Amino acid sequence: MDGRTAGPVVTGTSAPLVGRQDALTALRGAMAASRRDGFQFLALVGEPGAGKTRLLGELAAMAGGDGFTPLWGRAAEYEQMLPYSALVDALDDHLDARREEVVRAVGSGQAALLSGVFPGLAADGGPAGDEPALADDRSGLARYRLYRAVRHLVGALAGPTGLLLVLDDVHWADDGTLEFLDHVVRHPPAGPVLMAVAFRPAQAAPRVARLAAAAGPRGHEVAVGPLSAAEVRQFLGPDVSRGRGMALYEASGGNPFYLEALARMGGTDVAELPPTVLAALRIELGDLSPGALLVAQAAAVAADEFEPAVAAVAAEVPPAATLAALDELVERDIVRSAGGRFRFRHPLVRRAVYESAAAGWRLGAHARIAAHLAELGAPATVQAHHVEHSGSFGDQRAVEVLVAAARAVTAHAPATSAHWLQAALRLMPDDAANREDRLALMLELSWAQGISGRLAEGRDTARDLLRRLPEDDYPRRGRAARVCALMERQLDRPQEARALLLDELSRMPNPRAAAAVPMRMRLVAESMMRVDFRAAQAVLDLMPDSADDWEPGLAVAVAALRPMPALAARRTDDALRYAEIAGKLLADAPDEHLSEWLDAIAWLCWAESYLGRYGEALRHFDRAAAVARSTGQTYILTNLLAGRAKTLVATGRLAEARATAEESVEGARLLDSGQQLVFALTQVCLAESWSGDDEAALRAGEEAVRCGVGAGETWEATARYARGQALVNAGRYAEGVEAVLDACNRFESPRVDPGTLLQACETLAYADAARETGTEADPEGAARAAQWAALAVRLEEPRLPAYCGFAALARSHALSRQDPGAAAEAAEEAARLLTAGERRLDAGRALLAAGLARLATPGGRSRAREHLRAAAEVFDACGARALKARTERELRRLGVRVGGGATTAAGGEAARFGLSPRELEVALLVAEGLTNQQVAERLFLSVRTVETHLSRIFAKLEVTSRVGVATALTR
Repeated sequence: MDGRTAGPVVTGTSAPLVGRQDALTALRGAMAASRRDGFQFLALVGEPGAGKTRLLGELAAMAGGDGFTPLWGRAAEYEQMLPYSALVDALDDHLDARREEVVRAVGSGQAALLSGVFPGLAADGGPAGDEPALADDRSGLARYRLYRAVRHLVGALAGPTGLLLVLDDVHWADDGTLEFLDHVVRHPPAGPVLMAVAFRPAQAAPRVARLAAAAGPRGHEVAVGPLSAAEVRQFLGPDVSRGRGMALYEASGGNPFYLEALARMGGTDVAELPPTVLAALRIELGDLSPGALLVAQAAAVAADEFEPAVAAVAAEVPPAATLAALDELVERDIVRSAGGRFRFRHPLVRRAVYESAAAGWRLGAHARIAAHLAELGAPATVQAHHVEHSGSFGDQRAVEVLVAAARAVTAHAPATSAHWLQAALRLMPDDAANREDRLALMLELSWAQGISGRLAEGRDTARDLLRRLPEDDYPRRGRAARVCALMERQLDRPQEARALLLDELSRMPNPRAAAAVPMRMRLVAESMMRVDFRAAQAVLDLMPDSADDWEPGLAVAVAALRPMPALAARRTDDALRYAEIAGKLLADAPDEHLSEWLDAIAWLCWAESYLGRYGEALRHFDRAAAVARSTGQTYILTNLLAGRAKTLVATGRLAEARATAEESVEGARLLDSGQQLVFALTQVCLAESWSGDDEAALRAGEEAVRCGVGAGETWEATARYARGQALVNAGRYAEGVEAVLDACNRFESPRVDPGTLLQACETLAYADAARETGTEADPEGAARAAQWAALAVRLEEPRLPAYCGFAALARSHALSRQDPGAAAEAAEEAARLLTAGERRLDAGRALLAAGLARLATPGGRSRAREHLRAAAEVFDACGARALKARTERELRRLGVRVGGGATTAAGGEAARFGLSPRELEVALLVAEGLTNQQVAERLFLSVRTVETHLSRIFAKLEVTSRVGVATALTR
């Protein structure tokens, strides 16, 4: 009924496999790599009937022989909108049979989350847990939580023995399944897991074709082409003459399925062979009895894998006659038994059977199945597929089923939700009686399209809704225009967003009326994104703080917008006062008054972070994010998560920052918004860089810059700054300095915020001072560092404690060579100020600078040890692995025993040496004596990538040779 399988249905495994030796070698290699190195992703690519499923059967046999658990599912041509159908097909019966064991392995919370998709885990009411239910998160990011849970589930199912997860025909998979595949190749599950997919290249979405490449060294792609003439002769066997064999080869083009279909037609003259595989299958179907063909057609309408009872209903024949027909179909190898259900031997067979039935008869069969499912009390999601194909215009019950099904899957399958809402709208009359319901459904559709990553479709639906609203319905038109503008912004079309808002405002007889305020607020936000804070302030100056006819929450929203323009204009006292007022209004407002104005409230959260009010910022980010999740505002949630990650980086909570930034990235990818992706990747870059993973940081920073969206806006400049900071932290000072200067527009009308400008001065001072004596020796470095320190003094704002200390730290860098004593005093002052401003990580950097400077002063070793110990403790608490490793190296030189702390225990050997995990892999192989070419082959990297890693390893270990690497690793 729901397409679940009792076990893998592998076709053709009884006959010996002909040819395919290269493919079999690749399959064995993927299996061996999975056993040796963990997760591997294998894609079989070939035309219909090329033999992909046959090879997957061979792979399943290999896996079983190697102790792996093989699980098999496939997507279906006529059920492409069923959420996660291939995953459910593969996993559900396995989960159902081992429910208690699985719940223990993944935890009750994760099991409760998974039970929303896998019925096998929902037995007896489903497990209870603390994990929020899918239905409670309407933001679309519930999918990200679900994908993480499925990833952990797959790792748990693998255990120590291994798991083969086969997903066949993924060119027909729904969006949710494809999103999960995209997620899992970037975030592999733990343990020996081999995930194998098969698809047809001409029918696959581009993201399916990119999966193996996205998996990097873990990805394997095998092209499955036609058989050669010699292989065809071997396939046909000695009973087929050479002449007929060549004719069959030429007719089939070496396609195994077509060849097999032709071979079944032993009595057909060579000149009369059918020209296509479907034509051959139609001839094969012509040999069935009328009763068997009728049941086959009913089964093709029912499901990819069907129950006899449902086929009987669709065919309108008694159960006994249905079973007799199935006996004939099995005997003729049209369908094959799969436990208590049946499945067509190949999707092409089902397609031929489905198309052999008259269109009107198929509609009636869908209607009979829909009525049968309704009588059984099946969920709306099970009925929807058949209702969609049988509902008639004006059928109110069909509309209700489709809407109920859409709402049931919105959280975890918004693309399917949007599809069913569109189907409901097609059946709903566009008349006065249904107008309000239709408008409400259109708004719901726009939202579902938006959170599923179809922003352009969501925008178009919202614009259509705007056209249908009465000209004098100003409140609803204003809200619809604001939603359209938000979507245009996510599509990186700010000019269109602004034009839309101005056009709608011009239609209002009173542009200062309450109905105009939401659009004016959006104009303020658009101006701030363009770094045109004067224009934003001009609009705000014309807006009162409140009015009697304003909706609840609107006063909070207006107040939330006021701090940022004041901060940009360096009216610090005003910005702090506005933030205080907005914070009080926000505290007094219930959540239901905030949901419509979260885009404005996000500006308050970011402003508080820029002002250094970190506690208030985090509290407001968390509250706004909770409201965004419950109301489905993904495009705002990803922004809130990015801001929260930024605040966590500032306060030195790097592990939390990385997790939050990763969630923001996943949300932005699901949303398919370039703007939100840049916001999120910027914070990943900074969090990973300060954590010590230079490779991950630069990968994120380069992707953010490469997105190429937001030119001339603050978030695009901030992304370039983050990449520059990561380059400096990686020891690539010249590149980093240039990138930071470029991001700050060389301090001429810069587009980054004042706090980032101040931090940029400190970064530039550090990099130029380091270049003076480092591998990029530059005798003028100290002079430039002094210039950056002087600029930092001019930029420093005493009324913002969070940023007091960066100027002193920049001065310490500038003085570090010429006057170590003065440098130490400046760094000590910086540490005190940064600690007071809650900048824990930066305070640790200041303590490190103070310790290094004291080492160069007479009698300074004791204070140096004190500062370095304190710095190591700060870096350990923050999770700054590379900085902690550097500090510990200095302590060892002073004779202090270090190691065995929290970071070492948690981060392993890589953290102890301040290397990323990949850098440690390279270093260990170099220490074994391998050449760069050998290291590249072992790790599936290019030689140039190995050379890049090696240069960073030299810098981090403070060595200049491969021998030095080996020595450092054995200390």
